[in-house]
Amino acid sequence: MQSSKSATPVSAPNQGPSLSTWQAAILGFQHLLAMYSGDVLVPLLIGGALHFNAMQMAYLISADIFMCGVATLLQLKRTRLTGIALPVVLGCAVQAVTPLSAIGRNYGVGTMYGAIIGAGIFVFLSAGWFSKIKNLFPPVVTGSLITIIGFTLIPVGFQDLGGGNVASKDFGNLKFLLIGFLTMAIILGLNAFAKGFMKSLAILLGILIGTVIASWMGMVDLSAVSQASWFHMPQFFYFGTPKFEWSSILTMILVSLTTMVESTGVFFALGEITGRKIEEADLKRGYRAEGIAVILGGLFNTFPYSTFSENVGVVQLSGVKTRKPIYFSALFLLLLGLLPKIGALATVIPDPVLGGAMIVMFGMVGVQGIRMLQQVDFKDNNNLLVSAISIGLGLGVTVYPQIFQDLPQSLQIIMNNGVVIGSFSAVILNVIFNMRPAAKPAQAQINSDAQAKQNK
Repeated sequence: MQSSKSATPVSAPNQGPSLSTWQAAILGFQHLLAMYSGDVLVPLLIGGALHFNAMQMAYLISADIFMCGVATLLQLKRTRLTGIALPVVLGCAVQAVTPLSAIGRNYGVGTMYGAIIGAGIFVFLSAGWFSKIKNLFPPVVTGSLITIIGFTLIPVGFQDLGGGNVASKDFGNLKFLLIGFLTMAIILGLNAFAKGFMKSLAILLGILIGTVIASWMGMVDLSAVSQASWFHMPQFFYFGTPKFEWSSILTMILVSLTTMVESTGVFFALGEITGRKIEEADLKRGYRAEGIAVILGGLFNTFPYSTFSENVGVVQLSGVKTRKPIYFSALFLLLLGLLPKIGALATVIPDPVLGGAMIVMFGMVGVQGIRMLQQVDFKDNNNLLVSAISIGLGLGVTVYPQIFQDLPQSLQIIMNNGVVIGSFSAVILNVIFNMRPAAKPAQAQINSDAQAKQNK
């Protein structure tokens, strides 16, 4: 029997082209831009909901970016206890926005951070148990999950493509659509005609060129850069000491369960892309690293952190599968967190530019899931039902999350997330159809009868 060390190599057999230091740094910056908008959105939403002033918002954003770098490093570096050692970037868990805002308004900021710390402790302690359910994630489940992750994120890309704010009167303005589709065309053109390293930079170049063109159209606002400070060091308990309230902690534990499910899908997707088999020990280290990142988020008065699905598309599209660029991305996040004025430069990228890039990246993630589903025998109706219902539920909830508005708030946290509802559906249906003792013999008999009729 193989040891876990030999069974789970850190280096994958196919890592793509070798990189110089400067090439890895540029690719790391590409990863940074892919996740930056979604990550800054969380402190903006929560800070706005809690009526933070400009100084508090400046701290919240810079400290959050710094902690994203710390959280990413925790996953990149494999130790005996932590780190899945895949090219994964961590950022704020967007599903935490609504519950954290509610906790902060009803119980105070201290209770909000106490709930984050409590949830982080839960993730760390439950990592061993959660990693043992690996057998619940065969290709029909993981393929469906990755497909759901990619395709449920596409509406986010389209929202940005239209200007970002659906309620705005100019949502879908022709200039937004023009710059968004132009960004998409640049990325596709570079993938079609560029070679080598330039092809790997397609997303970065598309975003940069799109932003320059958008600036000529008056769509770039530099006020955020001028207002930001030059240096800001993250501090423990900046907004106050944590307070612990059981219902708030339970709520954030539910949120953490959803992020662990989503992270599981990301881990398997990256394992598929890099050619590395993900074992129970890998998952355990990955969950523990996330748990520590969540605890640190509470201590530094920021947020819970989890894997970012956006960056899976960057890895797939660039063809570079090593962790070297991600180390640079983490370093950049740390520097941007310490230098808010420089970090604010990334916030000037117009939403339509990001939207055009996101549609390409998220589509790639969804198709990666479809590639995983090619391993599945869909002549078996059980597999067909598992995948069809799960993907359908995930996409349906994404389009109409308000369908569960009459449920208690704690249940809405789970049910309003298309990735989570689709993931739970895939796992549960796979157990019902494929893992029951009677399921396999019954299906084998059906297949046998069908074969006999065919032979006649």
